[in-house]
Order: sequence, then C-alpha cells, then structure tokens
Amino acid sequence: MPLPNSWPGVLPEDWKLGGFGLYVHWPFCVSKCPYCDFNSHVSTSIDQDDWARAYLNAIDAYAIETPGRILDSIYFGGGTPSLMRPDLVQAIIDHAQNRWHFANDIEITLEANPGSVEVARFQDFRLAGVNRVSVGVQALNDVDLRKLGRMHSVSDALSALEIARSTFERTSFDLIYARQGQSLNDWENELTEALSLEPTHLSLYQLTVEPETVFGARERLGRLKGLPSEDLSADMYELTQNLCDTKGLPAYEVSNHACVTELSRHNLIYWNAGDYVGIGPGAHGRLSLQKGRFATETPLEPKTWLRRALSGEAGEVERHRLSGNERADEYLIMGLRTSTGISLERFTRMGGSQIDADKICELDALGLVHLDAGQLRATRRGMPVLNALIRELASD
Repeated sequence: MPLPNSWPGVLPEDWKLGGFGLYVHWPFCVSKCPYCDFNSHVSTSIDQDDWARAYLNAIDAYAIETPGRILDSIYFGGGTPSLMRPDLVQAIIDHAQNRWHFANDIEITLEANPGSVEVARFQDFRLAGVNRVSVGVQALNDVDLRKLGRMHSVSDALSALEIARSTFERTSFDLIYARQGQSLNDWENELTEALSLEPTHLSLYQLTVEPETVFGARERLGRLKGLPSEDLSADMYELTQNLCDTKGLPAYEVSNHACVTELSRHNLIYWNAGDYVGIGPGAHGRLSLQKGRFATETPLEPKTWLRRALSGEAGEVERHRLSGNERADEYLIMGLRTSTGISLERFTRMGGSQIDADKICELDALGLVHLDAGQLRATRRGMPVLNALIRELASD
C-alpha cells in the first residue's frame, strides 16, 4: 500500500535510528519545589492498585499499535517515582516485557529523591528490574537546598548516592547551578566536590525561572534576589564544560555529561527522533505508524488521566499527525542539543526544507556550528546560543 502524501519519502521505520522507549509519569511528590514546572502534585491519598491497573491498560492500548517492537528503555519520571511501591514498578516492567520484546541491554531508569523513605526501597526497586537510578541531589549546600525547597540535606544526598552505587548497575545525579547568591567560585567548589565523587553521569542544569512556578511569582514581585547576570551564567556554563572535560565527563548534550559508556539511552531516543510511548498524567509520546508520525498527549490532571486509563484507554487527550516540516524541525531542535548533531540527509528525508548552505557557512565562520560528512552540530561556542541557532536553521 502506498504511503499517504502526509508521510513524504519517509518510511515508518525511520524511528529505528533513534530507538523505542516507554516513559512512565508518576505525578506525585511529598512537596512541590518552588522552581519546578513539571506536572507534579502533592497528594496524601493515592490508591496505587488503581494506578497499577491504569498503567497496564495504557500499555495494552499502545502495544496493539506497535506489535513486535523491541523496547530499548523504560524511564520512570515524575513527580517522585521513588514514592511508588516497588511491586507497582515491577508490574509495569513485567507487563511491558509481555507486550513488547526487551532489548538484551534494556535500560530501566527510575528517578529518586535522597529521602530515607525512597532510599529504603532501592533494593526492592533493583529486584523489580530497575538497573539505573537518577538521584535528584540539586545542590551540595544545605542553605541552598532549603532555598530550593528540597526536603533532604547534603548528608542525606551523599548517603543516598553511596547506597545507589552499591545497589544499581548504573547511577546518575542532578545538580542545579546559577542559583541565588551563587558566585563563580562557589560553583567551582561545588562542582569540584561533585566530581570528586567520581560519577559516571551528571545532569547539570542552569536554574531557569519559569513563570508558572513559585519562583516565577516571587520574581514578578521583585522578591527573588541574587540571581546571576547573563555574563556570570555564561561563565558558569564554560567552567562546567572545562571541569567536566578534565574529569572525563564531556557534555554529550547541553546539560548532560557522561563517560562514553554511560550515556542515557532513554534520553538519546528523544534527541535522536526515536519513538516513545508516554503514559501517565501529562506524558507526551511520539509514534511512527503506517499513516504518519504522531505526537500524543495526555491530560495533566491525575484524576482525569486515571479515570480515562481505567476505562481501558491509553488516556490520551490529543493525537496530532506531524507534518514533514514539524518532524524535521523536532529532529533539528532535539538533535542539535547533542554533541553529535543531526544528519542533514535525514533532516530533508523527514520532510524538512533543505537548510541554506550559505547560512551554514555563515554560522560556521562564526564558530557556532560545524559540518562534517553531512553531519551538522553546534560547537561548544554555539551551545549557549542554541535557541538562536535553531531559529536560523529551522524550516520556514
């Protein structure tokens, strides 16, 4: 059967160049951090048996559309997935294995906070099938942890990292920099301490004040003092690259650093335009099917998603078939975040307008991008101005 015109020149199997993953969103937290704009909610009453049935129903619905696929990764994100019961995590993993084929080296990641309740479950999560944990440390400074609304201390975080390393095959942890009142020397000392722990993967994010957060409200009232200037933030970014390079943890994406064997396979699916199923409140997905590549979306409100999924649906609120330009621009936007960049041939094959060669040459002359053997990537100088580069290169 010929493919419809909305799927020009691209086979549905293009997703295989990126892989296939499952994202599971657990929307609940003990408290809401003031900088967080993720879909997270504080709830004191959660029927995890109902949530188990809903997740399994959603997996069934998507498995019908994607039969026989090999699943490369599962990622439990949130919210705080380490608040899930280990038997619920295991039920999701086992059900996914029954509905798809697992890759021999499947990566199964769970985000965790360093609280004592979550850490006490680490062994059970490992037995459930989790083989990688990402710990939300966020700061190695107790005063700043309190400013960020975190419930743990530095001592808690260091203890959690030690237990995680002894429990899981692979570990990662997050830090936020460019915080209130933080100097360049402060960040250098903190990152040096983090690197002394000999991590194999680090996610290092500049603090961004989003409008719909508590920090956003404080900023509008002029009450969020001590945020760094753009120049200081840029210096912190450059320092981050230099220190991580020295320790053998180069950036493979704007905010992610790792040894060559420890890259997050799940995130690479996003950045390399693979397919992924997103289940849970507010989860997004991308599915390449015979009739096109689709963006899927679920309702943000937990009770709404739960009700829909319990009825036997995937729980979606919207499914949008992406145009050729949309497919290509997503690949550009996500792929240029990585150190390897994008294939120009794949970009045009997806349906994007051919990128102006003169524009690439102009940006190359400025030292912002580099083109080699058809692979376009942002340079280290270009990464801090990535949004501007994407505006220059994206399809009209």
